[in-house]
Amino acid sequence: MTNPTAAMLVIGDEILSGRTRDANMHHLASELTKLGIDLEEVRFVGDTEAAIESAARALSEAYDHVFTSGGIGPTHDDITAECIARAFGAPIGIRDDARALLVAHYERTGLELNAARLRMARIPEGATLIENPVSTAPGFSLGNVHVMAGIPTIFQAMVASVLPTLTGGAPLLSQSLRVNRGEGEIADTLSQLASDFDDLSVGCYPFQLNGVFGANVVVRGTDGTRIDAAVTRLAAELAL
Repeated sequence: MTNPTAAMLVIGDEILSGRTRDANMHHLASELTKLGIDLEEVRFVGDTEAAIESAARALSEAYDHVFTSGGIGPTHDDITAECIARAFGAPIGIRDDARALLVAHYERTGLELNAARLRMARIPEGATLIENPVSTAPGFSLGNVHVMAGIPTIFQAMVASVLPTLTGGAPLLSQSLRVNRGEGEIADTLSQLASDFDDLSVGCYPFQLNGVFGANVVVRGTDGTRIDAAVTRLAAELAL
């Protein structure tokens, strides 16, 4: 059986402008790898309604799971919740269970639950809340789309809340081999290895250190025995 597939939709003008560096993709990829869900695409869009809606629909149709980050806060440019609702034809409004979470949180903190903060209780009809143990305001899952905050600590907490509810596959394993030769010298050897071990992924990642060219060869797959065999053969052929 093949592993479930996933895509990520990163939302925010601040990401595309270079003002903010995305950290969430790396975290999500690592966690999905452990669970045996293959992250196959990551798409970046700005705070534009049409772009968010069309990307969400396309990714939802193409993959088993879609994870979004960004755009569910209290300000005017936090439009993700409405866009996801429209993308799938779901009504959206302040939901009682989400409001209750915010009321309790702001009572504990002594802060005012004003109109801006209440916007974070907008949840599409039919969605399931995603727990947020960091700042309480929930994300939500609508169908196979999991909508989460962009702040890394909150995103990570929401990922931890969602993943136990999903069915994974075989975790992706990997081994790496450092080769102090340029890519051009080892290309034919790697090509033959990839052909003979076509159930594995063989990646070559070059580097230059103190004027010397080299490469880190990474072999990935779900069968540890096959990975061992491929790496052992490669090391022997390159006399490492």
